[in-house]
Amino acid sequence: MKRGFVFERNLPHQTKAVEGIIKVFENLPIKTPAGTFSNFVNPTLDNKEGFETYKKNIERLQQENNITFDVKPTFSNIIDIMMETGTGKTYTYTKAMFELNKYYGIFKFIIVVPTLSIKAGTKNFLKSDSAIEHFKEEYGKTVALYVVDSQKGRKNKKNFMPSSISEFVRADKNDKNSIHVLLINAGMLNSDTLQKNFDKVLLDRFTRPVDALAATNSFVIIDEPHRFAQENKTWQNIQLLKPQYIIRFGATFKEYENLIYTLTAVDAFNQNLVKGVIAYIEEFEEGKNVFVRLVSTDGKEATFELVDKSEKTKFKLKRKEELKKIHSNLMGLFIEKLNKTEVLLSNGLSLKRGDKINPYSYAETLQVRMIKRAVENHFKIERELLTQNPRIKPLTLFFIDNIDEYRNEEGYLRKAHEQSIKSMAKKYLETETDPFYKEYLKKTLKNIKLTHGGYFSKDNVENDEKIEKEINEILHDKEALLDLENPRRFIFSKWTLREGWDNPNVFQICKLRSSGSEISKLQEVGRGLRLPVNEYMSRVKDRQFYLNYYVDFTESDFVDRLISEINEKSHAISREAIPEKLTDKMIKRILELYSDRFKNENKLLEFLDDEGVITRSNAFKEGGFEYIKRHFPLIFDGVDSNKVRNARKEKKKIRVRTGKYNEIKELWEELNQKAILEYKIKSEDEFKGLFAEFMKEMVNKLNSNIVKDRKVELKIEDGEAISKEEYLTGSVEIISVVTITYHKFLKELAKVIKANPKTLHEVFKTLKSEFDINNFLNMTTVRAIKQGFDNFMLYKSIDKFGIAYQKISHTVHPTKLTDKQGKPLKEIDSTDIGLISSEEKVADSYYFEDLFYDSELEKENMITDVEEVIVFTKIPKNSIKIPVAGGGSYSPDFAYVLKTKDGEKRLYFVVETKNVNSKDELRKEELQKIKHAKVFFGDKVRFETQFSNEKIFDLLKEVLTR
Repeated sequence: MKRGFVFERNLPHQTKAVEGIIKVFENLPIKTPAGTFSNFVNPTLDNKEGFETYKKNIERLQQENNITFDVKPTFSNIIDIMMETGTGKTYTYTKAMFELNKYYGIFKFIIVVPTLSIKAGTKNFLKSDSAIEHFKEEYGKTVALYVVDSQKGRKNKKNFMPSSISEFVRADKNDKNSIHVLLINAGMLNSDTLQKNFDKVLLDRFTRPVDALAATNSFVIIDEPHRFAQENKTWQNIQLLKPQYIIRFGATFKEYENLIYTLTAVDAFNQNLVKGVIAYIEEFEEGKNVFVRLVSTDGKEATFELVDKSEKTKFKLKRKEELKKIHSNLMGLFIEKLNKTEVLLSNGLSLKRGDKINPYSYAETLQVRMIKRAVENHFKIERELLTQNPRIKPLTLFFIDNIDEYRNEEGYLRKAHEQSIKSMAKKYLETETDPFYKEYLKKTLKNIKLTHGGYFSKDNVENDEKIEKEINEILHDKEALLDLENPRRFIFSKWTLREGWDNPNVFQICKLRSSGSEISKLQEVGRGLRLPVNEYMSRVKDRQFYLNYYVDFTESDFVDRLISEINEKSHAISREAIPEKLTDKMIKRILELYSDRFKNENKLLEFLDDEGVITRSNAFKEGGFEYIKRHFPLIFDGVDSNKVRNARKEKKKIRVRTGKYNEIKELWEELNQKAILEYKIKSEDEFKGLFAEFMKEMVNKLNSNIVKDRKVELKIEDGEAISKEEYLTGSVEIISVVTITYHKFLKELAKVIKANPKTLHEVFKTLKSEFDINNFLNMTTVRAIKQGFDNFMLYKSIDKFGIAYQKISHTVHPTKLTDKQGKPLKEIDSTDIGLISSEEKVADSYYFEDLFYDSELEKENMITDVEEVIVFTKIPKNSIKIPVAGGGSYSPDFAYVLKTKDGEKRLYFVVETKNVNSKDELRKEELQKIKHAKVFFGDKVRFETQFSNEKIFDLLKEVLTR
């Protein structure tokens, strides 16, 4: 049965981006359009009259989001959101459109994308049943989508404006069930369709589409902003739309305007928001030191040079001539066309002067070996994922250059692929015991042809029904492709699927053709980075997934280049790459993060010179970089080495002393109990009292002019209704303006703080003389109350009302330290314990053999022997999360099993390490979370906080003497 995707609500990285966009416009004057055309026009969020507010909003967001890498805001009408590929960019800007409508009444948006393929992908998302249902459930509205397509080939030659544009322009704000979105690609934006005059006049005033669109005062959303350079024609045509604001979403920017949110490539990989990457490099000794280089082209003839070790030979080729003239392995490859700057080959590869290709990367034997290896690994992954519950169906994507060798049933690519599938399916069927997977393998062998499909641009002109079905599944119907009843799991394409297409369940990409050495490696792997979905179409994010990426020997540096690109793009400093000298970036980061130790750059350099770390020219002496890693660990934020690696290079593991597991088993299972937080609020009256107390605190802030009041008057001037606004006082939090009814306000507030609307109404009624909520009926107020009340509940919990933890699952295993059966793992990923390694000896009672840590305080704990400790462990990252009041969670760092003086009683002890010197330096929020941890652990487990100036030895002794 085909199921729709289940989109997750409120993923932190997406929510933060959307909230940032909303905050940009907070408390700007809202100008309501007037006149006969007013129903078709967005309200104006005025950043000219409200310039200081706009400026402060942007500066505050940059500070909140730690945007420190030399990005100066311009305070133009352009807002930039940087999100890495595979993290849900389309979902995020769709949610942003609904939120802008909810908070500010914006109901018209224009999405501009660079290519037809990206337009198709965006259209598929916005029109999918699952997306429509998801957003309707949350906002009570849907997207009314208007797609601007080419009018070529239309039989009706009458000079009519494109219907998608006229319908979008005519869309009325009184349509409360929709937001209106026009989708257009760069080609259509640059065509004469938008700028020519049409016979039929739109709304009695517009004959040119671009003028009609400009009049709507739309918000423009740009996808892939690096494709829209501001000096180019497309950007100038975007300006003709007179966008009220331009919000750019992308992983790559040529330059930033007002960057308010970043989710870098390093963030995406290290936070497990995307798959890791394992590269498989197919070696081919015979092909090393051999290449064909384009020397020159005059538009009629191209000169190539074959370099075979030390021998060099030149060849001249014209259009349609085959490259087998240069080398036999290049058979079937010819010059498609050429001009004075580049040569386009028949496989779609474009060569400029100096570009090289290796003829052996086109060798049939090499490609067959790569296919066989990819299919073998596919079945290994598939068996693991299809025998679990719930199941995950993996896909493998092949990029090829010779379409005929795949489409032709006797082609070597097709034959090699089908033979490999048949061989592996038979092999696995012999020993398979899982009933479902056994049947799946039988179905595979029944018709091998159904296991694979292809999409190539030339397919668009063919009418083969079977090919049409393949294309529809691959391009438009992800759900059908992932259906467990569908045996298709191998996809073949050229680079046609490089952008605008992705499927979350691509677990392997095998590149059987060169994409050119200069293409972005991150862009290459992007088609397979998304986290997978299970058979119920729900995202799976509870473990580390990897994308296997296959390349040939000509890209032996693939991993190094990908890591370098990730780090450089993210402005990160890597622990893995060893630099020759102390860089300016390192110096700047040390001074920022260790400002208490070094007043300026000179003091830092003097110190490092005295310590024998660097020379006078800042070059590292022997062991110098290791010293920096050891003493300044906070400056390093590059992608973890376990996230992107070569298949031949073993993932870094930390060895486990499994003999100690029985000693820590009871404590570990106690810590891994799944629980939900319950508020011990005895009655509705008690909750009412809490909410009333919170609102009174909020009223005091309002009366202290923390809120900016805005008075809106409606006047009639020259026969037209216009709104005039007057600003009263203060800085910004919520605004005195009414955009929704009282009933809807109560309903929305009750939903987000999980309260009874009647109770909220009673509180607002009692406060009316001090604070009339009727003046603040808007979604900004809802959000401000929700945020404030969450903090209030966190701060008042335990003291004002009790909390309890309810265990919700009897299943503990598997955990980060155990398998499904509860047996201890022999090794785990080192990055789950720490990113910095050392050869120093760990304490005898430590659970791990090796020393990996994230801070000096952690390291000190790991190497300190204390007689009373039976066993202790660093708690692996993200393994234990204690829920706390108001949302959020809390994670401890160390777990200890201690013996008392008489040696008979055991004491369980959990430690949270804090990089501050005392309790006084902890924020109130942290102190409350610590209180929650103590409730969570109860009498069974003692919980303490270790500060940076405390020795673990002293802390343990103190606990034992109590």
